[in-house]
Amino acid sequence: MISILIIIVAILAVAGLAYLIVNKLPSKLKPLVSLALWAFIIFFGYQIYQSIMKPIHFNQKKKVRYAKVIDHLKTIRDAELAYGEVHRKFTSNPQDLINFIENDSFAITEVKNIVVTEQRGLITIDVEKRVVDTVGMNPVINSFKGRDYKNMMNVPGTNAKFELKTGQVEKVQGVKTPVFEVKVDKAVVLEGMDNDLIRQEKEALGGVNVPGEYISVGSLVDVNSNGNWPPFYDVKKESSDK
Repeated sequence: MISILIIIVAILAVAGLAYLIVNKLPSKLKPLVSLALWAFIIFFGYQIYQSIMKPIHFNQKKKVRYAKVIDHLKTIRDAELAYGEVHRKFTSNPQDLINFIENDSFAITEVKNIVVTEQRGLITIDVEKRVVDTVGMNPVINSFKGRDYKNMMNVPGTNAKFELKTGQVEKVQGVKTPVFEVKVDKAVVLEGMDNDLIRQEKEALGGVNVPGEYISVGSLVDVNSNGNWPPFYDVKKESSDK
């Protein structure tokens, strides 16, 4: 809206000055007014350029910041899912996740079919059964090599931390399933950038944008460990905040 007003004002100002030069002003004043006209053209041209480029630069910086935040959210998600695989629940304590990564292990199992003899009344029969044997242990930390899991709860580029919550949902009556959610307000991630564009970003509906007020992964109302970011954040990672 502001950029449209700037363009309208610029057009009217230039048109007015041009009319004065051609029709109203004495010849001696025309050079001065011409200089003023060029000054107006340069000034308003710059303003128009800025109004066009501001959202473009905003989106470029936003994507860089979001990519770093999403990278941390992926690490937290993977840590929670690994924790849940071992403990059959999630944790809202970040230090528990770090300790789990550093000290715990996954069981390496092997499924085998064996034949056992069973006595059923007066009859002896062979029955095939499937058994699961633990054949070894794989340290969890092997799955997090090269990942900064110790600082995963820190929101990149800020002094803030992610909000981590756990809970349970009952999708089937009598069956409660553990869930988790990790999120951060977009305003925290985009601090220092244009406030109007931040407000618009928090009202985004999705598509190529992260919808809503938060960047998040998981859910407290559904059995869902997905992030709310568009797919290209999973295949493209910006390297620096320009």
